[in-house]
Amino acid sequence: MENKRKVAVLGATGMMGQKFVQLLAHHPWFEVSAVAASDKSVGKEYASSIGSRKEANLPDSVAELVVTEPKPQALDDPDIAFSALPAEVAGSAEEDFAKAGMPVFSNASSHRMDPFVPLLNPEVNPEHAEMVEEQKRRMKTDGFIVANPNCTTAILTLSLKPLQDKFGIETVVLSSMQAVSGAGYPGVASLDIMQNVIPFIRNEEEKVEHETNKILGTLSKPAGITVSASCNRVPTLHGHMEAVFAKT
Repeated sequence: MENKRKVAVLGATGMMGQKFVQLLAHHPWFEVSAVAASDKSVGKEYASSIGSRKEANLPDSVAELVVTEPKPQALDDPDIAFSALPAEVAGSAEEDFAKAGMPVFSNASSHRMDPFVPLLNPEVNPEHAEMVEEQKRRMKTDGFIVANPNCTTAILTLSLKPLQDKFGIETVVLSSMQAVSGAGYPGVASLDIMQNVIPFIRNEEEKVEHETNKILGTLSKPAGITVSASCNRVPTLHGHMEAVFAKT
């Protein structure tokens, strides 16, 4: 594809940011033109900032990019920003990019429950993308923020959607078994997780309960499903598993 869209990856040195870079670097529609991260990485070449965690097939054009601050004025006018910033800094940073007229697609939790930010699971609620127009009108800019759900919620809502459409759902009880990669880098201490299950992931259960109702709801109100989640960290590297009971 000619005239690829230039994209910036915010939070590019973290585990999720590196995954964004890896996928976008070989995407037929996009060109990674900027990588941004925290102060400790600013000014370094991207490859050196991630060190031994570098993907083997990372193109030189991306590996040699110089890491910048996650601020619109620090970047060379990309078309789109993909954000893997930590939640504690993502809120204001993503708003700055949107106000500067840039579409922001975020993996962070900061804006997921904002009333005019679509929380998209594309196979489940594509119609929620209509929120973008109201968001742009309120910010008086062409920029906007679109959030993706928590990983556990994404799996859950994909499974619940057909049941919700056919029968309606009153109650969901969920137990998740979540891989250590979901904790990011450096993640869970090895002595805590080896031959063990950690029956608590901070804020995870609340995210599942609230995000599920937003995704399965309408543009004007949440679904009203009673969701009870128990989220557990287990000693496997990749992939989550869920045991779900749904009452219709």
